[in-house]
Amino acid sequence: MRKLSRICVYCGSSAGASPAYRAAAVQVGELLAARGIGLVYGGGHVGLMGAVADAVLAAGGEAIGVIPRFLNRREIEHRGLTELHVVETMHERKAKMAALSDAFVALPGGIGTLEELFEVWTWTQLGSQEKPVGLLDVAGYYRPLIAFLDHVVAEQFLKPGHRAMLQVESDAEALLGLLAAWRPTVEYKWMAPDER
Repeated sequence: MRKLSRICVYCGSSAGASPAYRAAAVQVGELLAARGIGLVYGGGHVGLMGAVADAVLAAGGEAIGVIPRFLNRREIEHRGLTELHVVETMHERKAKMAALSDAFVALPGGIGTLEELFEVWTWTQLGSQEKPVGLLDVAGYYRPLIAFLDHVVAEQFLKPGHRAMLQVESDAEALLGLLAAWRPTVEYKWMAPDER
């Protein structure tokens, strides 16, 4: 089993339409703290981001935020975190979050959440990192996206093995189990002949 010291959670800066989304964020935060796994996230106090961080902190866990200076100036940052890293750009933010984390989980969110999820999944697919990536499908939120990804496989733009790199679960505890058990099982895309 893989040791998960810190997990990066991507999620919405709003709470979304369903109360199930916030409940899932709280559950994930409590679960991380109970297992002694630190949270790495975007550093905000709003929406699902704030809910997951508040839950971690309320349960005595570690919550590390990474926020770009322009958002920090708008007072969106969470002021009660274990650590808050203020960086200059969104690119720095994502790189710092990835460097601090052993795995990645996406909860419901918008285009920022999707962009972050797809970026780290791509890094795993290309072999530039060997860290598991998970999707928590809360109340069927990601069901249309999962169907689309299966369509991408059917249309031969994504190999089945690369699709399988994305761990998908509707239960947070089960998803953490999948991430801890994950091992790279397929050849990375675009490996040089001497790397095979």
